[in-house]
Amino acid sequence: IDGDGRTAGVEALARWNHPERGPVSPAFFISIAEECGLIMPLGEFTLRRAFADSRQWPDLRVAVNVSARQLRTAGFAERVKAILEESGANPHRLELEITEGVLLEDDETTHETLNSLRVLGFSLALDDFGTGYSSLQYLRRFPFDKLKIDRSFVHSIEKAADAAAIVHAVVSLGRGLGMKVTAEGVETADQQLF
Repeated sequence: IDGDGRTAGVEALARWNHPERGPVSPAFFISIAEECGLIMPLGEFTLRRAFADSRQWPDLRVAVNVSARQLRTAGFAERVKAILEESGANPHRLELEITEGVLLEDDETTHETLNSLRVLGFSLALDDFGTGYSSLQYLRRFPFDKLKIDRSFVHSIEKAADAAAIVHAVVSLGRGLGMKVTAEGVETADQQLF
């Protein structure tokens, strides 16, 4: 939601509704997909679907999460480029979300992949900022366009002064660095106003 209350973008989220168990949490099945080597086909399916769907919403940005394993796989940027070309989507309306944990290894492959994705026109967001290792060095070393404040801070801003201070500081930091800032999990009018 933008400052005027209009929907500005959407996020592609993988969901699994098991016929017997019902909804299965992505926190459960994504980690299993990473462990057993299925994250690449699952990730490509999600990218393909999100890119194709983005063409139906010309006024919205579409965000897609990218796993650590995907980002560290040689040739990942080339695969994303191929999926982009197949879909005919506009990369300037697509955002790839990277969690802080991906950056811990701080290797050359990660740098090259992120830079290649930026050159293709994608926006890059640092997802769940504040929940991992939150090194401010990441903000200088990697080409991020956006910070996404984790929902755990947003849910606490009305009750805990420290959470409100952290959210305020991250917003100021992001803006000072010329980044957009998104707060995840805004559910109340007071949270939105904050």
